[in-house]
Amino acid sequence: MRDSDSQPQASPNHPSSGAIRTLGANPATAPIVLHPGDAISASRRVVYIILLGALTALGPFTIDLYLPAFPLLREDFHTTDAAIQLTLTGTMIGFALGQLVIGPLSDKVGRRVPLLAVTALHVLASVAAAFAPTLELLAVARVLMGVGAAAGGVVAMAIVRDLFGGRRLVVMLSRLSLVSGVAPVVAPLIGSALLAVMPWRGIFVVLAVYGLVMLVSAIALVPETLPPARRSERGTTTVWQRYRSVFSDRVFIGVLIIGTMTFSGVFSYLSSSSFLFQESYGFDAQQYGLLFAANSLGLVVGVQTAARLAARYGPQWVLAFSTAVLVAAAIAIIVADQAGLGLWGTVVPLFVFMTACGFTFPCVQVLALDRHGKAAGTAASILGAANFGVAGLISPAVGLISRGTGITATTMAIVMVACAVIGCLSLWLIVRPRTVERLAP
Repeated sequence: MRDSDSQPQASPNHPSSGAIRTLGANPATAPIVLHPGDAISASRRVVYIILLGALTALGPFTIDLYLPAFPLLREDFHTTDAAIQLTLTGTMIGFALGQLVIGPLSDKVGRRVPLLAVTALHVLASVAAAFAPTLELLAVARVLMGVGAAAGGVVAMAIVRDLFGGRRLVVMLSRLSLVSGVAPVVAPLIGSALLAVMPWRGIFVVLAVYGLVMLVSAIALVPETLPPARRSERGTTTVWQRYRSVFSDRVFIGVLIIGTMTFSGVFSYLSSSSFLFQESYGFDAQQYGLLFAANSLGLVVGVQTAARLAARYGPQWVLAFSTAVLVAAAIAIIVADQAGLGLWGTVVPLFVFMTACGFTFPCVQVLALDRHGKAAGTAASILGAANFGVAGLISPAVGLISRGTGITATTMAIVMVACAVIGCLSLWLIVRPRTVERLAP
C-alpha cells in the first residue's frame, strides 16, 4: 500500500534508520526489523505517545481553550461579538498556514529544528496575548499563536511515520488521533474551569506554560528521526516535488476529503451545541459538560476499537463501516427531531455519530501517511491544514441555515449529513477500498 521507496535505505546495524536484524542472532536466520521504531522498547514508545500526544493537543487547546471567555473579552475591549470572533478566525488561519509551511520544511531540514523554533514562537505569542492592551494586538498575537501551535501535530505525525510502519503505525497514530479528536471537545470545558479561578488573561498564561513545558520536553526527549541522507533523497528535494508526490496520489486525495468532512461534521456540532442544548433543551453548565464528556467517551471508544480492526481488516474497510454510520446517525437526528422525540432523539444518534468519528480519524491518517514516508511532514501538514481550514469555513453554515428560526437539532444535522455524504462518496468513488492493498506487518 505504501510508496515503494518510503523506507529508509541505511546501514543494517543502525537502529535509527532502515531495516535491522535482531542483535546477537545468526544473520542468516535473524528476523528483519522493518521499521526503526521496531527496535524501540515498549517503555520508550509510551514516552513517545505521551509527549507526541501532548504536542498534538497544543493546537486544539490553543484554538478552543479561550472560547468560554468571549463575553469577557467583548466587555473588556468594548467591542462586538463579530470582532471577538475574528480573533478565533485569525488563530485558525495561522494554524492552517503554519502547518503548510512547517510540514514541508520538516521534510527538508529535519524534525527537531522546526518543532523547537515554532514552539518557542508559541510561548512568546501566548505571553504577548496575555498582556495585549488592545484587541488589534491580541488578534496579531493569536495569529502567531496559531502558527506556533502548528508544529506540534504535524511534526508529531511525521515522527511517528519516520519510526513506524504497517500495523504498529496504526496503533501509534490511533493514540494521536485520540488526542486530536478529544482535545477540541474538552478544551472549552477546561477553559470554563480556568475562568472560575482566574481572569481571561490567565488562560493565555496557562497556554504559555503549556508551550514552555512542551519546548523543554522536546529538547530533552525528542530525537531527530529524519537523518540527513533521507532529506536529500532524489524526488523529494523541493517543496513542489513533495506536494506533487502527495497530491498525485488518488488514495490520499480521497482520504483527505473524508478527513476534512468528518472534522467539519464535528465542528458543526461544536459550534451549535451550546445554543441547541442550553437554549432549546434547557441544559445548565454542568449538564452541558456531562454531554461533552459522554461524547468524548464515544470518540475514545471509536479510536481504540478502530486501531484493532484496522490492523486486522485494513483501514479502508473500517472507513467503509464508519462513513456509512456517520450518514445514518446524522439522518437519524433529523428524523427524530421532526418526529418530536425530544432530547433523547438527538443525544443517542449524536453519540453514535461521535463514536463513528473516532473510527474514522486514525484510519484516515494511516492511509494518508503510510503511502508517503518520504514526504510525511508534507502529507501531515496538508491533513491538518485542510481539517481546520475547511471546518472553519463549513461550521458557520449551521448559523446561516438557522437564521431567523434559531438553531435546532435539524439545522445542526443538515450540515452533518452533507459532510458525511461527501465523505462516503469520496471513499467509494475516489479511494475505492478494493484497490487499496492491505497493511504490511
